[in-house]
Amino acid sequence: MSIYKSAIDKPITTLLVFVAVIILGLFSLIQLPIDQFPEMDPPYVTVMTAYPGANASELEINVTKILENSLNSVDGLKEITSSSKDNMSIITLEFEWEENIDEAVNDIRSSVDMVIDDLPDECSTPLIFKLNTSMMPVLQYAITAEESYSGLERILEDNVVNVLNRVNGIGNLSLSGAPERYVYIDLDPEKVDAYNLSVESIGTVIANNNLNLASGSVKMGKEQYQLRVQSEYIESSEINDLVLTTTADGRQVHMRDIALVRDTIKDVTLEEKINGQDGVRLLVMKQTGANTVQICKDVKAELEKIKKTLPPDIKFDEIYDSSSEIQNAINGLTESIFYALLFVVLVVLFFLGKWRATLIISLTIPISLIVAFLYLFLADSSLNIISLCSLTVAIGMVVDDAIVVLENITKHIERGSNPREASIYATNEVWVSVIATTLVLIAVFVPLTMLTGQAGILFKELGWIVTIVICTSTTVAISLTPMLCSQLLKGKQVDVDENGQLYEVKSDSKNWYEKTVVKLLDKLDLFYANSLRWCLNHKLYT
Repeated sequence: MSIYKSAIDKPITTLLVFVAVIILGLFSLIQLPIDQFPEMDPPYVTVMTAYPGANASELEINVTKILENSLNSVDGLKEITSSSKDNMSIITLEFEWEENIDEAVNDIRSSVDMVIDDLPDECSTPLIFKLNTSMMPVLQYAITAEESYSGLERILEDNVVNVLNRVNGIGNLSLSGAPERYVYIDLDPEKVDAYNLSVESIGTVIANNNLNLASGSVKMGKEQYQLRVQSEYIESSEINDLVLTTTADGRQVHMRDIALVRDTIKDVTLEEKINGQDGVRLLVMKQTGANTVQICKDVKAELEKIKKTLPPDIKFDEIYDSSSEIQNAINGLTESIFYALLFVVLVVLFFLGKWRATLIISLTIPISLIVAFLYLFLADSSLNIISLCSLTVAIGMVVDDAIVVLENITKHIERGSNPREASIYATNEVWVSVIATTLVLIAVFVPLTMLTGQAGILFKELGWIVTIVICTSTTVAISLTPMLCSQLLKGKQVDVDENGQLYEVKSDSKNWYEKTVVKLLDKLDLFYANSLRWCLNHKLYT
C-alpha cells in the first residue's frame, strides 16, 4: 500500500505521527544552546616551556630544538613553528582540520615525555594547550577601585571569581592587570659581603622558615593524629626578624640588619587603564557546548547580587558582551524567517484563493523546519547563524512539493471527484515527479556535507539541514497534504437537470477574489496562451 493511500485511510494515525514530530522538534529547540557559529576546534596545539633566567639562544639549543625533533614524528602534523624568547619557548603545531585534536594532544604528550629528561633541570614541565573557540571570552568587565585598589585581587578572587565559578556553564574566569601583593627584599650588597653571606644562603633561610609540610603521625591509644609543620609567614614583618647568621662575638644578624623588606604591590608589567584610571579586567569564558546567551544572562544576574557585598568604591563597567551580538544576529535571521513564512503564505493564498488550501500549505512549512531542530539536537549542535541561514534558504523550497500535490488534487475536485478520491488519484499522478524534483535539489546540497577543512565545518551543517528539510517537506507533501485535502477540501455542489445530467451549482454572487484576482489571473492565462500559440506557430524565431 502506498504512503499516501495509508495516510488517507488512517487520518488519525497520520496526524498523531506529525504531532509527535512537532513535539520532538519543539523539545529539541528548547534544549538547543545559542551560539554565533558552530562549535569548532582550530587544528592548533601549543607547547610552552618556561626556563627562568635563560636567554633566547640558550633556550633555542637546550629546549626548543630538543622538543621540535621529538614532535616532528607526531601523526597528522601539517606544520610546526617555534619561537624562543628570554625565559620562554613556544612551539605551535598545526594539523589538518579533519584530524582528531584530542588524539593529537595525546601523541604530543607522549613525544614530550620521551625527551623531558633531556631538558635542563631548571626548566618547568612543558605545558600543552589545545586551542578552542570556548577559550574566547564571552563577557569582559572593567573593574576600578580607589581605596580598595591595593587589595582588589584578593577581594575579586574571594567575592567575585569564586561565586561566578558556580554559575552553570562557566568554563574559566581570569583577572588581567590585578594588583598582586608581593614582598620585596632589597639587600644591601656591602652589608651582605661584610657578614660573609650570599644571596643563595639568604634564600635558603627564607624558604626553610616558610614551611607547611606533613610530618608523620602520632598514635595515642586507639587514636591516630596526623602532624603538620606549619611555619608559614603571616605578616611580612616576620621576615625582618629572621636570623641569618651569628658573628664571631655571638651577635645574631637579622634580616633587618642587611635588607629592607617591602610589603607592596607587584611591579606592573601590563597596565590596565580604564578611563585613565588603574583597573582590572575580568574575563569570562564558557564551557564547550554551553549556551552563550544563557551564561551571559546568568552572570549578569549573579553579578548584580555580588555588587551589593563589595566595597562601594569598586565599580564594574561592561566592555564586551558576545551575547548581544549573537542575540541581534539570531533575532535578525528569525525575523527574516517569519517574513519569508508570511510572504509564502500570502503568495499561496493569492494564487489558490482558498483559505483551506492555504492552511494545508502553511502547515507544511513549520513541520518541515521543526525537523531541522531535531537534527541539530541529535547532532549536538547549536542554534547559530549558519543553521538559521540554512532555514532561510530552505523555507522557499518546502512548499513546492505540497503546492504541486494540492493543485493536482484541486483540479480533480473541480472535475467532479470527491475529495477522498481526488486526493488518492491526484497524488498517484504526481508523486514520482515530486520525488524526482526533491532528488535534484538534494543533489545540489548533499555535496556541501562532503566539504573538508574549515569550510566543511561551517557549511556541512547548511547542507545537512537543507537536505533534511527538503526530504521532510516531500514526505509531508505525499502523506499529510493528501490526508488534509481529503478531510478539509469540499467537493463541487452538483445537481441533476431535467435530462438527468449532472451540473455544478454556482452562486450568482461573486466575492472580491473572483471579481479582482481571478479576473487578473484569467488575463495572465490569456496572455500566456497567446504567447505560447505564437511560439508554436513561429518555431524558427523561437
